[in-house]
Amino acid sequence: MGRTSDARKKILDAAQSLIELRGYSALGVAEICKAAGVPKGSFYYFFESKEALALAVLDEHWQTQRGDWTRVLQADGEPLSRLRMLFEETEAGLRAGQQSCGTVSGCMFGNLTLELSNQTEAIRERLQRIFDAQVEMVEKVVSEAQERGEVTVADAGEAARSIVAQLEGQVMFAKLYNTTSTLDGLWGNCLALLNARPAVPAAS
Repeated sequence: MGRTSDARKKILDAAQSLIELRGYSALGVAEICKAAGVPKGSFYYFFESKEALALAVLDEHWQTQRGDWTRVLQADGEPLSRLRMLFEETEAGLRAGQQSCGTVSGCMFGNLTLELSNQTEAIRERLQRIFDAQVEMVEKVVSEAQERGEVTVADAGEAARSIVAQLEGQVMFAKLYNTTSTLDGLWGNCLALLNARPAVPAAS
């Protein structure tokens, strides 16, 4: 097999699956290449180190997730309904993953934050940028709801940060307890954080 973009994609896909299942630190380059079905030389043709691969995995995962968040949060409809849809899609994705592999994998960004944020500066900075982008996307929705008089918050940015933190924390609990039922209270807690009107219909 030649050194093609197909080999790079196989390495990225294998690394993402293994990181989601087992974390980053326990993985070796040889194991990743074996799972990808590519020779070890191909790895170093595309990536100068395992850290470089981890950064590429984060970028690819965020590109996909950012597209999903954009689709949901910038869709038509009331802002709070769009925010609720984001939570519902997150839960549905975790549930599908659990049905596929038997466990709730959690959030790759949250998992790697806990595992690596005090070990590698490059990965820490990349994760910071990703979470900052998530907060910014949610902040726009909160601001829109505030302009419509649907929520009352002192600072839309801080409210958005609290929402993202709550979502991340509940997903972490879902992984810990291996059940998506930990997300059941997410929407009610979000409404409380936003001092929102209580009657907000389900998005789905």
